[in-house]
Amino acid sequence: MSRANPPVDLTPDLWIVKLLLGAIDSSYDSKDEKSSRPAGPPGGYGAPPQQGYGAPGYPPQQGYGQPQQPYGQQGYGAPPPGQYPPQGQYPPQGPPPQGQYPPPGQYPPPPGQYPGQNQQQKPPQQGGYPGQPQYGAPPPGAPYGAPPQGYNAPPPGSYYSAPPPGSYQPQSQYGAPPPHGQYQQQGQYGAPPPPGQYGQYGAPPPQQGYGAPPPHNQYAPPPQQQYNQSYGPPQSFGPPTPPSPGYGPVQTANIDMQKDVEGLRKAMKGFGTDEKALISILSKKDPFQMNTLRTQFDQRLMRNLITDLEKETSGNFKKGLVQIARGPLAGDCHTLYWAIKGMGTKEDALDDVLVGRSNADVHAIKTEYQRLFKQTLESDLRGDLSAGTEQMYMIIIAARRQEDSAPVNPQAIDADVTTLQTAIGNIVSKNSAQVCELLFTRNDAQLRAISQAYQQRFRTSLRKAIESKFSGHMENSLLLLLARADDRATAEAVRLEDSMAGFGTKDDYLIQRVVRCHWDQNFMRAVSAAYERTYKKNLVKRIEGETSGDYERLMVACVK
Repeated sequence: MSRANPPVDLTPDLWIVKLLLGAIDSSYDSKDEKSSRPAGPPGGYGAPPQQGYGAPGYPPQQGYGQPQQPYGQQGYGAPPPGQYPPQGQYPPQGPPPQGQYPPPGQYPPPPGQYPGQNQQQKPPQQGGYPGQPQYGAPPPGAPYGAPPQGYNAPPPGSYYSAPPPGSYQPQSQYGAPPPHGQYQQQGQYGAPPPPGQYGQYGAPPPQQGYGAPPPHNQYAPPPQQQYNQSYGPPQSFGPPTPPSPGYGPVQTANIDMQKDVEGLRKAMKGFGTDEKALISILSKKDPFQMNTLRTQFDQRLMRNLITDLEKETSGNFKKGLVQIARGPLAGDCHTLYWAIKGMGTKEDALDDVLVGRSNADVHAIKTEYQRLFKQTLESDLRGDLSAGTEQMYMIIIAARRQEDSAPVNPQAIDADVTTLQTAIGNIVSKNSAQVCELLFTRNDAQLRAISQAYQQRFRTSLRKAIESKFSGHMENSLLLLLARADDRATAEAVRLEDSMAGFGTKDDYLIQRVVRCHWDQNFMRAVSAAYERTYKKNLVKRIEGETSGDYERLMVACVK
């Protein structure tokens, strides 16, 4: 390396001494030699400035050793919003030298990566760094369904880790659906919606074993967020359960029912009534067809189908035809009105309509009830019930049930079982309101899981515990809730038998229950199979033995 000429203020001797002592700064090198030197150490990375990681002109966001910004709000060494960092200013991709950077484990993961992945950080796309993602959106670069940062995610510096050995070992299929071959009603009366009703994103998660890790890309919310809400409105972690057919805002279909309209008018016109024609036309309609047929009959003929049926028929046959012609929603509302008005309250009819129903169906029923009868369902129930029974039905019609898409959370199930056992207590100390509040706000899968966990922990069924500590209408409602959650088809088969068992037939209940089941013919077939499996009898033959005439033929037509 050549030397520059000595400064004029130094004698040659002093110049030699300073040169030997190494005190001559390289700044005395020639300009040509300075300009040809590399700017820093090989590799293009200069030593990090004390204030932060970045080049001049990019103010550091925080100093090393200072508290880090929450991940997702401030990128590691990110430039100001809307600007690119200069070439070479991205941080090194390996662990930093010890003592200069934060210790291992405190690096926030780059966008689109899980902690622990050693992928190279890529520059932002055109337009600068994006802003804070929307609440609930996945991290940039991650697929939908990946766990959003900050929601059931580990704190900065920690990793997702597998549960320790021995924790949450599957014991049995908590919350699993009924065994193969048993029908779980699809899309009606609070049952899970049929396949294809939901889209790919946000579809209800499949049931998994108790304590099993969540399926890929399905992260259950923390139990304290889902359940421990002091029994307030439950949160929903997915799409709400859709209303049953005939309970949504659209209740008619774009179909021409002219042939059936003319057939009904002909069957009731003039002297006599063609009962067979009425049965043939009305008994096989689904909710949309029935509502459309009634609407077109009224509009095209300037008549009222229900009024005509009431005039032209009589007895239980009339009741059955009118129940069908009203459609499922108005039929339920009239059943509730019948159960409340008159001498005494018919709690069994209230249970038939309300217990285990989806939130969407309950809201539709309350709205239609008020439209039909000019008073609220709540006020009518309060005026006819009292004490614990009134409180129970207020919980039911509040429609705060967990949606079918809400997952089964093992920790929350365990907490529910503990709460239930304490609330059930004994005759003196039981807390009936707490038991009702807990059970009537859980969905079917959660109720199945609670029943199974209760059985495993206390070596007795939840059903037996309720039977031993409750009585009367509250006991019946709670047991029906558990039965419908476990196997809805079998539960309805038992209800049908109850309406025919003993001395005489409870015709009003038989009509309402048969008509309610027949709106979904697949479900009706499942109920018939469950009836034969349970009672070793054929449902059609059983009905034929309890009814007669046109009434019998109508009920049989609905079941077949």
